[in-house]
Amino acid sequence: MSSPLSTTGPRAAQPVAGALQRSLKRFDITAMAIAAVLSFDTLGQIATGGGEAATWTAVIALFFLVPYALLFAETGAAFPQEGGPYVWVKLALGRPAAALTTLMYWVTNPIWLGGSLAFLAAETWDGFVFHLGSGTVADYAFKLLFVWIAIATAVVSLRHGKWITTAGAAIKVLALAVFTLTAVFYGVRHGFHGLADTSFTPTTAGFLALVPVLLFAYVGFEAPNAAGEEMHDPQRDVPTALGRSAAVAACCYLLPVLALLAVVPVHQVTGIGGFMDGARLVFSVYGGAAGPLLKITAVMFVLALLTQGSAWMIVSDRMQAMAAADGGFFTRALGTFHPRLGTPVRTNLLSGAVATVFMLAAMRLANGDAADVFAVVLTVAVTTLLLSYLAIIPALVLLRTRRPEVPRPYRVPFGTRGFLLCAGLVYAWILIGSWSALFPGVLEQLFGIDYAFHDVWGVSRASFEVFTLGTVAALLVVGVIGVAVARRRDAVRGSAVEGGFQGAG
Repeated sequence: MSSPLSTTGPRAAQPVAGALQRSLKRFDITAMAIAAVLSFDTLGQIATGGGEAATWTAVIALFFLVPYALLFAETGAAFPQEGGPYVWVKLALGRPAAALTTLMYWVTNPIWLGGSLAFLAAETWDGFVFHLGSGTVADYAFKLLFVWIAIATAVVSLRHGKWITTAGAAIKVLALAVFTLTAVFYGVRHGFHGLADTSFTPTTAGFLALVPVLLFAYVGFEAPNAAGEEMHDPQRDVPTALGRSAAVAACCYLLPVLALLAVVPVHQVTGIGGFMDGARLVFSVYGGAAGPLLKITAVMFVLALLTQGSAWMIVSDRMQAMAAADGGFFTRALGTFHPRLGTPVRTNLLSGAVATVFMLAAMRLANGDAADVFAVVLTVAVTTLLLSYLAIIPALVLLRTRRPEVPRPYRVPFGTRGFLLCAGLVYAWILIGSWSALFPGVLEQLFGIDYAFHDVWGVSRASFEVFTLGTVAALLVVGVIGVAVARRRDAVRGSAVEGGFQGAG
């Protein structure tokens, strides 16, 4: 099962090969990428930007998503080892850099699961299916159940778990298609009043507000490569799967956002309620059937959020497990794959614990105000994920220039120049998005744009920065300690083994 470069990657030192089974085919990789990348929780947040949100969605799809997909299509096919981005960064920049990068990439997902996904799911269930209340026992119970069901689906073997993510991808595409078509029917019957109150002209303020969340919405096509050695034919399947999933994702972001803005006045669109509030309005075209259909849609929406979290847990937990198994994070025991399930159960459980802690912390952030918590926690997830790409993109460039001998079944058009151009574009977007997410309002002030922080975020700048910068700082500390502890454990184990040999001699 080892790839041509497995002797240079972390797999050579890991006794987990027998636990890995090739169960991902091209269709499965495509579905997993769609399930991971297509983020229901960002649709409403994007739509709050008004008509120019649709403009920037299209612009970023063309000038970020396309080069981004090309980069990872080539790299994912050339370096298909289990662990994906961890392996790439390690080969290019070394184990410590890879371990810290993977920590940022991985922790995004329990933060996201316990934060924005759980909050959005609870808000939807409370408003359309069954009343939960805010900060009640039922509210806490629902969010805890949501988190741990997602973790459970990541624990089951990938042979079975892939069907959960496939179902999630199908539910997402179906729900968005139904919503978009219904919005068109509603607009034909009642008029597209939302268009009268919005402008599609792009602005600097709109760009700076939207770029972090749009980048967050579009990244993740490399995620299936975390299970690279569980694919049947990654060299052939990865480029094709990424091309298909990128096209589907671009359409599934742009069309629903346009439909939502066409029928809902922009001042009524909210980040946490955008999609379902729009559905409540447009489903009125179905008359008496609107209520049941809306409830069914809400259940589908929550299931889609759940499988979205599951898809990311499946791939990011594998990355973190490979980092641990390679001696890059505290103890190699965290990287153990279950011999029967073929999943990193210990890392899965760690993700569940982190998601739970973050959910409880987020509940205290704004005294249970779901809308404010949703936006801030989503931004924390955006920040940690984008920061990881600050190392991943240079690693791809180094692998391209330093390892020309590696077979590349797919190549970015125009060779190395084309690859470097794509990498430069993507890196520039990531830099802008990372800064805007971590320090919102700073670039706006440089451009002379008024920015009322509390009005935008619902919390003070001090509270926001404590939560975001505090999270990043804590992660960096944990990562550095994790690398140091792992290195010391390996040194102690190496000394013990050497002493044993000498004693035997």
